[in-house]
Amino acid sequence: MNSLWLSDNEIFKNLDLDNNINEDLSTDVCVIGAGIFGLTCGYYLTKLGYKVTILEKSDIASKATGHTTGKITSQHGLFYDYLTNSYGHKFAKDYLDANEEAIENIKNIIDEEDINCDFKYQKSFVYTTNKEEFPFIKKEYQAVSNLGYNCELVTKTGLPFDIVSGICFKNQAEFHPVKYLSGLCRCIAKRGGKIYVNTTAVDVKVDGSDYITYTKDHQIKSKYVIIATHYPFINFPGFYFTKMYQSTSYLIAVDTKKSLFNGMYISSSSPTLSFRTAIYNNKEVLLIGGMDHKTGHPSSYKDTYGKLEEVAKKYYPHSEVLFRWNTRDCISLDKIPYIGSFSTSMPNMFVGTGFKKWGMSLSNVAANIVVDKISGKYNKYAYLFKSSRLKPIKNHDELKNMLVQSANSLLLDKLKRPNMTFDEISNNSGSIIEVNGEKVGIYKDENGKIYAVKPICTHLGCLLSWNDIDKTWDCPCHGSRFNFDGKNLYDPAFKNLDTYDL
Repeated sequence: MNSLWLSDNEIFKNLDLDNNINEDLSTDVCVIGAGIFGLTCGYYLTKLGYKVTILEKSDIASKATGHTTGKITSQHGLFYDYLTNSYGHKFAKDYLDANEEAIENIKNIIDEEDINCDFKYQKSFVYTTNKEEFPFIKKEYQAVSNLGYNCELVTKTGLPFDIVSGICFKNQAEFHPVKYLSGLCRCIAKRGGKIYVNTTAVDVKVDGSDYITYTKDHQIKSKYVIIATHYPFINFPGFYFTKMYQSTSYLIAVDTKKSLFNGMYISSSSPTLSFRTAIYNNKEVLLIGGMDHKTGHPSSYKDTYGKLEEVAKKYYPHSEVLFRWNTRDCISLDKIPYIGSFSTSMPNMFVGTGFKKWGMSLSNVAANIVVDKISGKYNKYAYLFKSSRLKPIKNHDELKNMLVQSANSLLLDKLKRPNMTFDEISNNSGSIIEVNGEKVGIYKDENGKIYAVKPICTHLGCLLSWNDIDKTWDCPCHGSRFNFDGKNLYDPAFKNLDTYDL
């Protein structure tokens, strides 16, 4: 299953990327992670004249950024009524303004650097088809209007079905995120920045007034470090694993065989449905997304991609599914990203994470905050996202749920006897079984070849669960993911699973 955005192998052709660090390095800023946040930081910093080294453990945009919807918007669901009630008018307005500026910033980069990434201004809608949800739509409309933003309350859209009500934000945008990142890479390289792919950072330590970032074989010394790894892979002293979880959502790209609507859409309640159009092979296709759930919780094809395909067939009976992919989003307990210093004890190490499902705009907000901190410039939005805040752990319900899940996976689930035996595992499927009193993760491929792993997450030791959709081992605690053969795919873990020879 591959993303539409990553389907063109020519996008990164002729980029100045390096697969190997052959010696210890020294740089001004070491950026760990080459998704949209890390590369945006690299872009702004090299533009200011900083010497920048970027490390990416796999390929550019191969994780969250390459699996997004590619919406650039300040409309983050029904969010501004919550912000106003929880933090006040000024806080909510500044959050809105920060994301509106991010849209403009991205457009300015695209224009200034002549990046061809299918950028297009669109109207954005949050809608409902349920009459009982109309009061929530109306409250959100009133909250946004009170912030001075010119939104619209609508009852008709371009969607192929009727809605009860919706809120429309004008002058939002969509783009091809991977083409955009390719453009950022070219700009970074042109200004002397170095980007190393297939290079895993395994630790960062303080060295006097500097930092040492360690890879498997070499060290990078820098004055500043930016953790841009989607989910921070360093546990202490930041403790982000106690304040954040990951959610998995699904997308399909569909050739509808019909002309399509304008605009970007998302439903106001779960199960979420998201719609936008995109260009593939010079033709407009429809992207349908949603069906999110906490990462690591088992789900079926029927309840994820199957539901999205049902929607496509319902409104476009002759449609053809071209691509299927899914992504993981980091979500803080108070729904606000962590941006700024990684920890008060590590003042020149910075982080940007917890972008929820709105990383295209929030990554630019985050990059500007972090770059301003490095360059000694005041940023009026930094206070919104203070990474050392305690508010998230005061969200007692979600904190309790996360701690219970972690406790179960760390201890209680390990004591339970597995439900399946080796013979009950069918080909092209996997499960945990017990062998001589130890739990073993077994996957049998389509031909019956067996892959056996120790199903314990290399991050903090949680018991993994089998994902039969993607044929992966997923962590229900913090969202790490491993291939069926034990290779690490997603952070916060960066080490592979132990394997058994059979």
